[in-house]
Amino acid sequence: MLGRIFTVGGYTLLSRLTGFARDIMLAAILGAGPVADAFFVALRLPNHFRAIFAEGAFNAAWVPAYAHVHGEKGEGAAHLFADRIFTLLLASQVVLLIVAWLFMPQAMSLLAPGFSEDAEQRRLAIELTRITFPYLLLITLVTLYGGMLNVMQRFASAAAASIFLNVAMMMTLAVAVWFPTAGHAAAWGVLISGFLQYFLLAGDLALHGGLPRFAPLKLDEDVRGFFKALGPATLGSMGTQVALFADTIIATFLPAGALSALYYADRLNQLPIGVIGIAIGTVLLPEMSKRITANDHDGAMKAQRRAFDFTLLFSVPFVAAFLTVPDEIMRALFARGAFSKADAIAAGGTLAAYAIGLIPFVLIRSAVATFYARKDTATPVRASLSGIAVNVALKVALMGSLAQIGLALATAVGVWTNLLLVLFFAVRRGFLVFDRAWLMSIGKFLLTGIILAAAFWLIARVSGSSLGAMRFHHEVTLVLLAIGGTIVYALAILVLFGRSWLLSLVRN
Repeated sequence: MLGRIFTVGGYTLLSRLTGFARDIMLAAILGAGPVADAFFVALRLPNHFRAIFAEGAFNAAWVPAYAHVHGEKGEGAAHLFADRIFTLLLASQVVLLIVAWLFMPQAMSLLAPGFSEDAEQRRLAIELTRITFPYLLLITLVTLYGGMLNVMQRFASAAAASIFLNVAMMMTLAVAVWFPTAGHAAAWGVLISGFLQYFLLAGDLALHGGLPRFAPLKLDEDVRGFFKALGPATLGSMGTQVALFADTIIATFLPAGALSALYYADRLNQLPIGVIGIAIGTVLLPEMSKRITANDHDGAMKAQRRAFDFTLLFSVPFVAAFLTVPDEIMRALFARGAFSKADAIAAGGTLAAYAIGLIPFVLIRSAVATFYARKDTATPVRASLSGIAVNVALKVALMGSLAQIGLALATAVGVWTNLLLVLFFAVRRGFLVFDRAWLMSIGKFLLTGIILAAAFWLIARVSGSSLGAMRFHHEVTLVLLAIGGTIVYALAILVLFGRSWLLSLVRN
């Protein structure tokens, strides 16, 4: 399982690194003005639907269902099941795409009402979203193919696919002068990447498992079971996305640049979420599904506990950095071209607010895996809906005084509510046990985080006073933070946990 985690995490890290290169280009070319805000709405809408219906709900219901059919009924039954789901999925996505194209002005009035006061920005947002929306259809098929490959223990191509999004957008941004605006260039890059990702996954599956084909629709036991799980999974996946939808809606009423600050802060926040949380959760779900199908419930619990330990081990440095030196990070990465130092400070405050909820963000996918692996997609919904209620209520309360920082803070509190309820339900059902050793481990992680945060603060303070006159002092400071933080964290882990704990984490 560790090898597969590093495969997914490694490709995801490469995706995030190319994503940073892409965002540096976006910041320099688009800045944080009206055109940038219009593009980020066009990017967010298909991505919200993708996270709810594709990588979120669909993946949560699809992987356990396909693993169950493949394991119990054989490869032939699994192929027939995949053919039927593929047929239904493609038909529904085509209908959604047509409806979205036809009713995009009405949808924009609901999802970005603040743009109504600026006719040109509203027109641009509608035009760009019509370009990006077909990406949803392509990425939904990518999710279907990726789930099938994951059950076959093939994780590389699905993990690497998102690299194409960054590469395609950088290519189109590089020739932005050929487009009406830089926003148009970025939007076409999103659409082109969808085709590239589709062909990568389709090629891998064609070589190793066979592509799904159109099949007569039949609501047999397996298909009914899939849709029975898909409904609650959709509601559960809507939790975070409803919060982000609310961010988009509310931010359109805030001053220009609020949406951009949310975007760049969220992009950095997504680095540990993708590289650590999603990578581990992606590998954990088929692993737990396989063990539970084989009646190895103790092994499934141990796999989840190990996933939690790995997640915390790799996440603590990000939390410490984002909370203590967010402005330094933002200035070093993005403060150039059209993206000013004031924009970087606004995005840095937003990043610190998001970081308060980073631990539950990275843990939630592994936490709900114990329910999804048992085909119970309903229980996580209860936790998710509670998190939504807290989140949206706080957004309304905080948007006036804290602007986009209040939106990010509300998101953090909401995801903590979601995670704590998921863990409570898991413990009550006997799926998870908090023993003394694990509680001690959590306490040690907290202490290492405090030590690392103090080190980051000290390094940034010393660097600012001694290197402030240097031209690239923000970039040099970021390098010093990375090197110094790595040394301090490694020593803290060795002292508090010991070498034997690290070896047991890898070997068990």
